[in-house]
Amino acid sequence: MKPTHRIIERQEPGGEVNASQAELGARVGLSRNSANTAMALLESRNLVLRPQDRKYRTYYLHPYIASYATQEELEETVQDAAERIEAGELPEITAPPVRDRPAEATATDTAPSRPGRRITPTITPG
Repeated sequence: MKPTHRIIERQEPGGEVNASQAELGARVGLSRNSANTAMALLESRNLVLRPQDRKYRTYYLHPYIASYATQEELEETVQDAAERIEAGELPEITAPPVRDRPAEATATDTAPSRPGRRITPTITPG
């Protein structure tokens, strides 16, 4: 299971997560260093937020991905989050960088029998 799933499992309603990186990493079979790298990536995309006082073992899921005890709490929190983002008080979730699109596969790439051999379709008049 991915680190993000383990963080989501450990959250309290509203997105608070109380676990060290080592604990989260151990739950998914990651070393402390790998868990640290994964958390840094999640933080860089604003999926995981740290409190400003940087309390040890405390993280928050971005309000847009956190779970809530009730539908009403969800709606109120999402509305509040949108207003805080607009005011510059809460960062938006960022997407991973877009990589160059891979080249389309050609017949050469997909020919299983002879690598490098180009397959040319034969059209037989009917």
